[in-house]
Amino acid sequence: MTGLRVGVDIGGTFTDLCVLDGTGVVAVGKVLTTHGEPARAVEEGLKRTLADAGLDAGDVERFVHGTTLVTNALIERKGARTALLATAGFRDVLEMRREHRYELYDLLIELPTPLVPRHLRFDVPERILADGTVHKGLDEEYVARLGRELDARGIDAVAICFLHAFTNPAHERRAAEVLREVAPRLRVALSSEVVPEIREFERMSTTVANVYVQDLTERYLRDLERRLHEAGVRPSPHIMLSNGGIATVDTAARYPIRILESGPAGGALAASAIGAAAGVDDLLAFDMGGTTAKLCLISDGAPLVTHEFEVDRKYRLLPGSGLPVKVPVTDMIEIGVGGGSIARIDALGLLTVGPDSAGSEPGPVCYGRGGAEPTVTDADLVLGYLDPGYFLGGGMTLDLESAREAIRSKIAGPLGVSVEEAAWGIHTSVNEDMANAARVHAVERGKDPAKLPMFTFGGAGPVHGVGVARALGAPEVVAPPAAGVLSAAGFLTAPLAFDFVRSARSAVLDLSWDQVDARFAEMEAEGAELLEKSGVDGSDVTHRRIAEMRYSGQGYEIRVPVGRGNWPESLIDAFTETYRTLYRRTGPDVAIEVLNWRVVSSGPAPEVTLKLAGAEAEGDARKGSRPAYFPGEGGFVDTAVFDRYCLRPGDHVEGPAIVEERESTVVVPPGARCVVGEDASLVVTV
Repeated sequence: MTGLRVGVDIGGTFTDLCVLDGTGVVAVGKVLTTHGEPARAVEEGLKRTLADAGLDAGDVERFVHGTTLVTNALIERKGARTALLATAGFRDVLEMRREHRYELYDLLIELPTPLVPRHLRFDVPERILADGTVHKGLDEEYVARLGRELDARGIDAVAICFLHAFTNPAHERRAAEVLREVAPRLRVALSSEVVPEIREFERMSTTVANVYVQDLTERYLRDLERRLHEAGVRPSPHIMLSNGGIATVDTAARYPIRILESGPAGGALAASAIGAAAGVDDLLAFDMGGTTAKLCLISDGAPLVTHEFEVDRKYRLLPGSGLPVKVPVTDMIEIGVGGGSIARIDALGLLTVGPDSAGSEPGPVCYGRGGAEPTVTDADLVLGYLDPGYFLGGGMTLDLESAREAIRSKIAGPLGVSVEEAAWGIHTSVNEDMANAARVHAVERGKDPAKLPMFTFGGAGPVHGVGVARALGAPEVVAPPAAGVLSAAGFLTAPLAFDFVRSARSAVLDLSWDQVDARFAEMEAEGAELLEKSGVDGSDVTHRRIAEMRYSGQGYEIRVPVGRGNWPESLIDAFTETYRTLYRRTGPDVAIEVLNWRVVSSGPAPEVTLKLAGAEAEGDARKGSRPAYFPGEGGFVDTAVFDRYCLRPGDHVEGPAIVEERESTVVVPPGARCVVGEDASLVVTV
């Protein structure tokens, strides 16, 4: 490709833009997110960013977009009025869940409210057995009568989730046909299409969530297409998927649940690409924006992927407290601390930060947009880490005095400490929260965070990166080029890709290679067809085969790569090695079984360079100095301030120092040392 490539990431506070050509990053932009009309921020930000860089929208050859729209709609319950059709006797699975208490001794335990209330969940007479045989036929007259009634009452969407439909989808498909005949206005989602795999509650929850946000997502994507076309962008946008691939607008509109975590996936991809270019295959990616912080392990040059994810957790670190969504997502932990996270004194008189955020409307107090509650950004400004006149490269002036007053009245006064001590408490509290989350996330996946370099990005990430690394014991922190918009840049490294799954439980020793190969071939043909329709040449499509396996009697399984080697010994050996890596031991001497078979079909990864093209500016890199707060040095210290765009590969910066660019700021505390890498990354030795 010889033209421009644009990545756009809509976050809870800012919408980030990154523009690349064949030489690297040629323009970046950051504008406040317009929550009521998110495509407007994309349009305005794109026009402004291209104009500032002297670029033409007509030269854009690739546009990739990620958004938190689906996540926010599920958390805020802003989707369509949805009904559920379930096998008779099973409509309450959605509310009964797994009858598991994620916090055993909490008498006031909270669970997310189901997306479909009980009066809109219906028992449909039908029954298919586990082996796919029909035990009781579908009552089509009941479905038709129900469809007409739902249509008359203004219901917009219907999820159909019948028992064992992943084995035999005939009843689901026929029920959908009947609904479309009597009520063509209704949107209908089938569990056998959205998530054709075992486990009733997770399958039902995912299918409901998909159709719940489908109308909202499609309207948004069509609006985005229209605005981009009017702005002069000729190619149709591609949408980032949660698993690190991209899809067409049509595919994303059909399966909106697949773009649930599209924004965070971009940052993980960019960190893995930059790490691989530097010869670092194992690292911890740390993304801190305005609303949340995300941490992801990169192993063997690629982000880990999971198929177990929860949205709207009532307790952010406790699995089981949210709505399960069974789709492939980049495996990361997300906590509600970002630049806009609100600090307060709780009922016990203790300082707490987040998870609620001031977002972009009204935003932190220092934004001067009506915010009244002190936030992390306000604290960082008071500590001297941010320049009130150079926020967003001078595009937004921050109000230091208002930030100080908010912290004084809401935090410092009640605690009986100085404003600076209160701000430092907010700053370090956030660092410790993120370090604790990262430690748990890494250890649960068999990794030691103290041995991994930490790549930090996002608007607030480089400010807090060294503090989090010190709490973890990590050896160094890397702030890549364009760190403030790295998720948007990461979108441009992703190939067109999609995941497919089939549930078919069987002992490994009972399977022949011909059976396994035929099952994979079916999914690979489906993937090749989908990608070819999206414009990928058939000869460029690759497939990755995965089996989800467990020891017989275990409740859950692990993912194991499937090769074409000696069968079945090669698969058993791969399972044993994967199990040992995760748990540092081998399992019992019992049969090994496969529960699910998966295929990841991908097009070729685009060739991109994430260096800052022509970023080196003329002149002295040191801009001056200002007081910054470091309590180990006695409080405020006169701290050197550097212009990142004037630093060159090989330059050294000794802490305490602050390195500024338009979209983010790197804080180098006393005792740390920063070196500029060949790709313009800032490497801080902790």
